Amino acid sequence: MAASAAFPQSLAYITASGAGLAVFLFLASLLLVSNPLSCTVQGYFYKLDTPKVILPPVMPQDQLDSYSNVDSGDNKSQPSGFNFTTSLSGVSGSISEAGCDLFKGTWFYDPRGPLYTNSSCPVISLMQNCQGNGRPDREYESYRWKPSQCELPRFDAKKFLELMRGKTLAFIGDSVARNQMESLLCLLWQVEVPNERGNKRIHRFYFRSTSTTIVRVWSSWLVHQTPEAIDFAPEGVTKLHLDSPYENFMEFIPTFDVVVLSSGHWFAKRSVYVLNNEIVGGQLWWPDKSREAKINNIEAFGVSVETIVASMATHPNFTGLTILRTYSPDHYEGGAWNSGGSCTGTRPLEPEQLVKNDYTDIMHEKQMTGFHRGIQKKSNKSKFVMMDITEVFSYRYDGHPGPFRTLSPDGKPRTRMQDCLHWCMPGPIDTWNELVLEIIRREYEGKRSSSS
Repeated sequence: MAASAAFPQSLAYITASGAGLAVFLFLASLLLVSNPLSCTVQGYFYKLDTPKVILPPVMPQDQLDSYSNVDSGDNKSQPSGFNFTTSLSGVSGSISEAGCDLFKGTWFYDPRGPLYTNSSCPVISLMQNCQGNGRPDREYESYRWKPSQCELPRFDAKKFLELMRGKTLAFIGDSVARNQMESLLCLLWQVEVPNERGNKRIHRFYFRSTSTTIVRVWSSWLVHQTPEAIDFAPEGVTKLHLDSPYENFMEFIPTFDVVVLSSGHWFAKRSVYVLNNEIVGGQLWWPDKSREAKINNIEAFGVSVETIVASMATHPNFTGLTILRTYSPDHYEGGAWNSGGSCTGTRPLEPEQLVKNDYTDIMHEKQMTGFHRGIQKKSNKSKFVMMDITEVFSYRYDGHPGPFRTLSPDGKPRTRMQDCLHWCMPGPIDTWNELVLEIIRREYEGKRSSSS
């Protein structure tokens, strides 16, 4: 009798559970219809309907302008340094070989010092020539990066040129990209002086001994930009079309064998964000307070990274290697650039001295998300690597020009406004090119060994 009495109760329970499941599935289907997973503007990753309010450290206008003229020669989603792979061939996150992550390690002092000086390299921009601008200490020039489980060799200019024989490497991006390109040129200049040619669109340095070309293409945001009026945004304010790559370099992409991408800091500059020809947000610009912005500058950065990576990953004629260098940390202490912020360190921070920078962390997070979303669309034979320097260089607050960005007429450093974003040369940024060389070595030497 007890068993037969329990049976109707069990049947009622099963019936009620089935009805509840049906209601859940019905509601879930409505949610998917109203918010499709493939939609970029309403994307789950970017959460564009609820932009976070984080004030960026806006770079001084004079620094932005001084680096924009190419004629001058001029709560993390993934831990930093993690290894990311997909089933797509040629797609990776931070690069590793035999269990060695290049981006986990320590800084150490190398008494041999740098491979060049400010007097042995003629292409250093004025604002990165820290010794020429009166910086009294030099210890910051001699620290090198040591991965925990392998060696990162000192830069070998002859080896680089040989690996890149008959090939072209392009730096595409902002003033930090130019900073890195000039570092590479200084390292190579010690063994060969290149021929230089170019124009406003593209600048080339040609090394005749190995027919190697280093290219510089300026692009502040890596996406299409226009000054024309759109809807309620007037003419003159920069409009960023976040879903379209910057056309000035996309036409050259098939001619590049290695591309190093750099962006992020210009998203602190005044601009309007456009998606699907609709204004969805702005930075330092939003005149109509009755309208709700769908996207902030941090989300816009993530979308732009996805756009450029996906554009290169689906380009039918691009088969090269793309290195996405992650967000370069700044180190303004005691204020922002315009309120007394400074960076006067003389040696790398110790781990216990490192202070979390929420803005840098979330920019890094959005960049990683955009990168991974972009390479999921890969349809060509190109390869992608994330060069994850953000955490590594968070320790190098000693490596910026600080007050030694220029000299005043009396020959003294200008201290009114410091540069704690770009990097002294020689200095920590030379490590970026040691990492680039190691990534290229693993790519090209790996190909040779597999084909032999």
